[in-house]
Amino acid sequence: MNPLVELGSQKQSFWLDFIRRSLLTSGALKKMVVEDGLRGMTSNPTIFEKAISSGSEYDADLKKLALKGLSTEEIFENIAVKDIQMAADILKTVYKSSGGTDGFVSLEVNPDLAYNTQATVAQAKHLFKKVGRPNLMIKVPGTPAGLPAIEELIAAGININVTLLFSVENYKQVLEAYLKGLEKRQRKGLSVKGIASVASFFVSRVDTLVDKYLDQMISLNSSHAPQAKNLLHKIAVANAKLAYAHYEQVIQSDRFRKLEQKGAQRQRLLWASTGTKDKRLSDVIYVDELIGPDTVNTMPPQTVDAFRDHGRVSLTLRSNVDQAKAHVEQLSGVGIDLEKLLTQLQEEGVRSFIGSFETLLQVVAAKKEILTGQISKQSRFDLGKYQTDFQNTLQIMEQNQWIKRVWEKDASLWKSEEAHQKIIKNSLGWLTVPFEVKRKLALLDFIATDIKKAKFTHALLLGMGGSSLCPEVLRLTFGKKTGFPDLAILDSTEPASVLGRASRSKPEKTLYIVASKSGSTTEPNAFLAYFYDQVKKKKGERAGENFIAITDPGTQMERIAREKKFRHIVLNPADIGGRYSALSFFGMLPAALMGLDVPALLSSALDMSAACSPLLTPSQNPGALLGAALGSLAKAGRNKVTFFLSKDIASLSAWIEQLIAESTGKEGKGILPVESEPFISVDAYGSDRVFVALQTKVEATTAKRLAALKKAGHPVIQINMESKQHIAAEFFRWEFATAMAGAALGIDAFDQPNVQESKDLTREYLESFKSQGALTSDEPTLTEDGLSVYSMNGLSQITNVEELLRSLFRQVKAGDYVALLAYVERNEKHEKILQKIRERILSVKHVATTVGYGPRFLHSTGQLHKGGDDSGVFIQITAEDKKDVPIPGEPFGFSTLKEAQALGDLSALANKHRRAVRIHLEDADEGLDRLQDLIEKVIGA
Repeated sequence: MNPLVELGSQKQSFWLDFIRRSLLTSGALKKMVVEDGLRGMTSNPTIFEKAISSGSEYDADLKKLALKGLSTEEIFENIAVKDIQMAADILKTVYKSSGGTDGFVSLEVNPDLAYNTQATVAQAKHLFKKVGRPNLMIKVPGTPAGLPAIEELIAAGININVTLLFSVENYKQVLEAYLKGLEKRQRKGLSVKGIASVASFFVSRVDTLVDKYLDQMISLNSSHAPQAKNLLHKIAVANAKLAYAHYEQVIQSDRFRKLEQKGAQRQRLLWASTGTKDKRLSDVIYVDELIGPDTVNTMPPQTVDAFRDHGRVSLTLRSNVDQAKAHVEQLSGVGIDLEKLLTQLQEEGVRSFIGSFETLLQVVAAKKEILTGQISKQSRFDLGKYQTDFQNTLQIMEQNQWIKRVWEKDASLWKSEEAHQKIIKNSLGWLTVPFEVKRKLALLDFIATDIKKAKFTHALLLGMGGSSLCPEVLRLTFGKKTGFPDLAILDSTEPASVLGRASRSKPEKTLYIVASKSGSTTEPNAFLAYFYDQVKKKKGERAGENFIAITDPGTQMERIAREKKFRHIVLNPADIGGRYSALSFFGMLPAALMGLDVPALLSSALDMSAACSPLLTPSQNPGALLGAALGSLAKAGRNKVTFFLSKDIASLSAWIEQLIAESTGKEGKGILPVESEPFISVDAYGSDRVFVALQTKVEATTAKRLAALKKAGHPVIQINMESKQHIAAEFFRWEFATAMAGAALGIDAFDQPNVQESKDLTREYLESFKSQGALTSDEPTLTEDGLSVYSMNGLSQITNVEELLRSLFRQVKAGDYVALLAYVERNEKHEKILQKIRERILSVKHVATTVGYGPRFLHSTGQLHKGGDDSGVFIQITAEDKKDVPIPGEPFGFSTLKEAQALGDLSALANKHRRAVRIHLEDADEGLDRLQDLIEKVIGA
């Protein structure tokens, strides 16, 4: 007789732990019902991932759903529901003949919800309704958050498969939740009939973990070795038998008998993880040893085949129970805390299922891209004579498996030196952080709800560079949302900027978000000192209620935040560099506080992430394509990337500027991002340009401009976004592309050595101020009409400002760029003047121009200025401040700090022998007008 069928003689049901479309459509499942006595099925993310990724049986459905515009999760849900419905229909005869105790198919809630009770309940109800079959069981993990969900769902009349149970104590809690759910339903006057549940108790994983410690004792011949030998391979079965003993005790209780008399079913134990992982053991041990009434054994296909071939059926579950109890008790005698290990197994199980679900979604999203090319179709590369270089780079990427190596976090893709590898290995967390943040959506929602309830009218983010640019882009792109705080960014030590942000709102009604990866960055700490003092004047010792910190674990900022009792402290994954942190908490927590749809942002980012996965070739991969283009063009001398963006996403270019400049500008190489440059005639551009148009809609003016540029022989890249709602996808595309471009250039895309150099020089100037009461700096080369000029490049013999500027511009040659480094308030008037200066330089000298506002640019293009090639000509612009702002706890104010940063920046440029001058203005407004007139006058002469 078939041993699988014979299990029924002992009142044990055989279920299959597997599902895939071909099993359902080929008649194989129906055959197992008839020939093997199959009485149910279970599924999980790993099973679905393997089914969808291998072969093409789901491709037609997947493509059809993708073309309807469904999200990745919606596509998977539809595919899974269809499989579950088909399986449930095949097993319906078993369901009916068993009176509703068998014939079930299990579908799991999103494992991300394992620690979120209400979200678990909501999704379980949604799936139960969508599948629409009475013989469906919803799988819910038996975690602390899962227990109340189980009770609520049973009370709602939904069949539940409680999964990831390892310990008897946890199983007792699950059985109690089941009984409470039935009793709750009964109190409401509802029937308890027809509600089925199983408790999935995991077996083989227990031996795998416990035996590892026992084997270690045996191999070391420790004093516990004899006992360890006796316990080896026995704990998993013993643990299961003790769970079953508790089950039998409960079903005989008066409490359960009363429910059973009303038609309640028994919550059967289901033995899960019954495939043998240890080759020393029988491949059917976890079936043979666990046979008994009112139980289910769900077997993977290989175990099914093995048990069909040589399984032995006898009532084993009730035998040697006292011995099983003794074996478990003896574990503590050899120093093994079983309960601790079982808790560890559940936590690992949840993490494993979450990881499997993430992999599953990546596979679905990647397949969606392979089948439809929706994302790759967004971009177009018209590279002219550089097309061959581009294709060669893509070929090298494919031959040397660059994409796979990126995802494997192989630091050797960029550098082989140990110092670099250490930095790189600790900088690649951005690849997976969207999933990590997605798991913490409940935390973000909790904080956002708390802030909303506190009725803060405004929020001010205090940060620099990568900690502030993404929130700024999101605020400028999406605006203020009704009912949420009005977010602004402070990333300048310029006193008027500090005062301007301070005057927006009352300190006691403002939420301050201190964002600092390292926790020791000068600017955020100065901002914190100032604004904490402002709030403290209003709220005293309760000032910390107005502050949130986002930082890495163990930083100085975390310590300060705890000391000052900040309202919330959010610790970001430490393996992400600031400029790659847009999709981490540094970007997504401010997004949540603004009231943005963070799940939708992450969903678009995850779709782009999947499209950049190793499942796609470089020529299909949107990030690899862009990276190959940028890298190959830079190597060919086209290293000035000039942006044209749609108005609704215009601020994105500032974020891209930092990402590219700080990542690639080193070792005498680099790609210069040129953002917000005025557009004039095509003839004004040199042969060092590549143009990138990033558009949410095709604009006639831009289309005409791009056509003219292509005709003139300039390489052009076009990226068409569906809408600004997909901006998070662009964060990931550009991060991936920048990393790939760095590999193409042979540089470490994750360090920033020259940023630190400027910081160190700034610190030296501040230390001199502390000791001497003034900043030590050279005397100006020239002073004239409210302008003081400090020459750093041998122009000291010139006797007037006009001639000095004329001589400086005579040094500008083809392939150079002119950078205006403005340590002045960023306002409309100053912006207008600086743009006019750029336009004049471009029209006459035909070189790229940039504007950086100090000190924020020090954390972006500042790295490229010193670490890139010697093609920059720098005009640093500083001005007298009309009013200083003191920094509590420091002997200097923001004016001195800004001055020290400017001096540190200029010294770093001088150390690299860059062509640079400093022009100091007595009055910023009048001085900039004067400077514009001078440049207009001298530049063509």
